[in-house]
Formats: sequence, C-alpha cells, structure tokens
Amino acid sequence: MENTDNKSGQDDTTHFGYRDVAIEEKTHLVHGVFDSVADKYDLMNDLMSLGAHRLWKRYFISVSGIQPGQRVLDLAGGTGDITALMSKRVGSRGTVVLSDINNSMLTLGRRRMEDRGITGNIEYTLADAEKLPFADQEFDAVTIAFGLRNVTDQAAALAEMRRVLKPGGHVLILEFSRVEYEGLRKLYDGYSFGILPWLGKLVANDEDSYRYLAESIRKHPDQETLAGMMVDAGFVDVTYNNLLGGIVAIHKAGLAGDRNA
Repeated sequence: MENTDNKSGQDDTTHFGYRDVAIEEKTHLVHGVFDSVADKYDLMNDLMSLGAHRLWKRYFISVSGIQPGQRVLDLAGGTGDITALMSKRVGSRGTVVLSDINNSMLTLGRRRMEDRGITGNIEYTLADAEKLPFADQEFDAVTIAFGLRNVTDQAAALAEMRRVLKPGGHVLILEFSRVEYEGLRKLYDGYSFGILPWLGKLVANDEDSYRYLAESIRKHPDQETLAGMMVDAGFVDVTYNNLLGGIVAIHKAGLAGDRNA
C-alpha cells in the first residue's frame, strides 16, 4: 500500500476519503463528520464492529504498560472509552488527559465520564494533534485510538507525540489497518462499502459520514508504512500487532535511547 499519510500528490491538497481537497479544508470537513456522528458514535461503533471495538480497546490498554501514578494523554479521545480504561490503571495518583480536536466529541466524552462517575483523575483539553498545547516531556504515555487516520498531517502529529513524551515513555496507536488475507479483504470491503453506509443512513441518518469513515480506513497507511513513519519521527523499538487478520493493528514504540519500549 502506498504511503497516503498526508498529501495526495500535490503540494496544496490531501485526501478526504477518496476525494482530493485543499489541505486547509480537510480539518473543517472532518469536524463536520464528527459533529454529525457524535450523538450516535458509541451506538454505531457497537453496531459496526458487533461490539468487538470494546475488546480491541481493552486489549490495547492491557498491553500498554501504563502504570499507577503516571500522567498519560489520550489523543482523539472522543467519548472516552480509552480514557476510562486508563483511569483505572493510573489510579488516584495518576492523571489521564482526555483530548480531542472536536468540541462536540470532547463535550460528549466529559459527559460520559461524569455519568460513569470517573472524575477524580481526568482532565479535558480541546487539542489539535498536530499542535499540542502541552510542555515538552509532559507525559509517560500517549495513546490514540481510531483517530490518527483523520489527522491531516500525520507526520506532524507523530512528531508532537514524541515531543510531549518523557524519556522512557511510550506511544501507542490503535487503528484500522490493511487486512492480510485476500479472501477476508474482499468480505471486509463488501461490508465497509455496502453495509456500513447503510447502517449510517438507518441509525444516524448520515450515510455520507460513514462512507467517508470507510474510505479513510483504506487511505490510512498500512502497518509497515506507519511503522516507518514512527521511526522517521524519532521513535525506536517500533512494533505492531495485528488483530483479526489486520483489520485492526496496535503500534507501540519508545523514544530514541529508550531500549525498554
């Protein structure tokens, strides 16, 4: 798969699903998608994955190495599934910063955390992953789950993740990726471009947004390409673990000079 992390062949354009758009336009378009889907986001995730996304997220955090007392950043944290899991891990002495670039999603995430009684060790920040409003070396770990593919300049986001990590810290990325097996890939394509937009229309009254989400998965860099981008950003000991034949992959890395990633 070609590296489609940023631009689509022209200096002033990038991809929004299968469309080429001006770079400055993509952020606004992605905002529109998540403003539209926010209220039905959790329900649609359950329907689209048959609940599997919850298992993927639990496994993601189970292998994260996050410890009690740490300060961690959940980028593109949305409705807070990852934040809730990390809150239990860091405990009362630690902190999880739930961040998202979209105010509708961040507001919903805060409400979900409060409804679940998870309030003592959570902070909230409206943040662009490409320009994080945090100090250098502020976090013990940075996570991003199902959000990197929506970032316009993924290389810039990876550089920012590296900047805000403490020495010895880890970055962890959970994202849809390239299916390894041809037969499964055909079935997955049929589901993604046939069933998924139909579900979006039926449940969320928004076929276009869910068609974009399917397209954004196909435009996202494959496992090896993303691993190479992480190396280019200055990470070391980059590994990835495929789930469900590569439908989803977990990438994990440490900082240069940290041999315990």
